[in-house]
Amino acid sequence: MIYKRFKDIKLSALGFGTMRLPVKNGVYSDIDEVAAGEMFDYAISHGVNYFDTAWGYHDGESERVVGRLLSKYPRDKFYLASKFPGYDLANMDKVESIFEAQLEKCKTDYFDFYLFHNVCEMNVDSYLDEKFGIFEYLKKQKENGRIKHLGFSAHGDLACMRKFLEKYGEYMEFGQLQINYIDWTFQNAREKVELLNGYGIPVWVMEPLRGGKLARLTDEYESKLKAARPSEPIPAWAFRFLQSLPEVTVTLSGMSDFDQVKANIATFEEDKPLNAEELKTLADIVDSMLGKTALPCTACRYCTSHCPQGLNIPDLIKLYNEHRFTGGGFIAPMVLNTIPDDKRPSACVGCGSCENVCPQNIKVSEMMKDFTSRLKNN
Repeated sequence: MIYKRFKDIKLSALGFGTMRLPVKNGVYSDIDEVAAGEMFDYAISHGVNYFDTAWGYHDGESERVVGRLLSKYPRDKFYLASKFPGYDLANMDKVESIFEAQLEKCKTDYFDFYLFHNVCEMNVDSYLDEKFGIFEYLKKQKENGRIKHLGFSAHGDLACMRKFLEKYGEYMEFGQLQINYIDWTFQNAREKVELLNGYGIPVWVMEPLRGGKLARLTDEYESKLKAARPSEPIPAWAFRFLQSLPEVTVTLSGMSDFDQVKANIATFEEDKPLNAEELKTLADIVDSMLGKTALPCTACRYCTSHCPQGLNIPDLIKLYNEHRFTGGGFIAPMVLNTIPDDKRPSACVGCGSCENVCPQNIKVSEMMKDFTSRLKNN
């Protein structure tokens, strides 16, 4: 196992994410604890020492199962992370009761790592609102030794992250971002990493395989990767890409079966970052993948001055591209819920004024109609 130095400890470069544990009969809340236990045992015996859970994973059952499975090991054998569930605004005034319940569920007296969960457009103002006392409470728990290291995870855009870090950046010891070779450009992960670098904050990675999307590619793309590294499994390319980023400390993988655990551990037994030519091969594949689904908006903003509704068309196209490429998901609805109804895709009147000045000839009105339909069916 590759290890990375964080302060005075060594963390396994591969972290075990517990959002996608094996379940019984397809029921998300009914974790197959026997199968998960075998996966944990193998991971620990092969050097994995970082386990990540959260309040909402598996409808609240992940923390309980993780607590039971890890309780048979000495507490200094592993590092445990959980998160405050600010993705639900109803939780903002419950930080103390939730934190105490999490310790109990996880059968521990402290968390090695604790995060503000999913800092995003929807919740950043509430996270920063001192009336809820979230930061002060967590800071106190850190002072009392019940949190060893305090950080955050984020799916929000750059502006949202800057807003959070301007207030709390000096206290954040690590930041967890969605990074993979698609989102390096598609979701501006490169710029987000640079932002954290500016604060001296080490990077944790989530969604390295983009929910499994990068574990299997089309025959065309797989043949290109096989030509470059014949013995490298396709999922390993996503991890090798991350090994090419010196800022990355821990890469979390939400492993859901024993074979995935074995394969990922085998990958992280070697540090084999991609060379310039291999990175170019990946970049070409990404361009091809996105070119088949994403609208080619350059954010020139000619359209916005011609929209009678005052819609932020480039930002809506960006969200549409994300939603369409992902096949749904929570990011676009999450962001759209923060803007007024009259600024959402459904507010488009289909006048075509924006299309008359679009250098890319994007059929904006058709996009808005399709986006609205997709959101209704999400």
